[in-house]
Amino acid sequence: MAKKSEKKPQSTEKVKKREFSLSAPQTQRVSIAAEFNQWNPSSHPMKMDDEGIWRISFALNPGQYEYRFFVDGEWQNDPNCFSSVEKPFGASNSLKIVK
Repeated sequence: MAKKSEKKPQSTEKVKKREFSLSAPQTQRVSIAAEFNQWNPSSHPMKMDDEGIWRISFALNPGQYEYRFFVDGEWQNDPNCFSSVEKPFGASNSLKIVK
């Protein structure tokens, strides 16, 4: 007797490509650390374009993602991000919301 194949429900959530960018023409090295890369500042280096904008893109599922930039060895929030999550002791992380 042939086994009936079960259909998996299709996800209604769609992965969307999102860009992270930082204007920092005088810096030597910029990377992004976030929940999606286990806060590893060396795993995703960003690339600078001709205008001095550092960029990187990710395919992300809908949700909320905390992140920070690691700029020449110093942590920095995204100055163009208006959403953040407050952390203990006065620190905060930038927050990217993917719908």
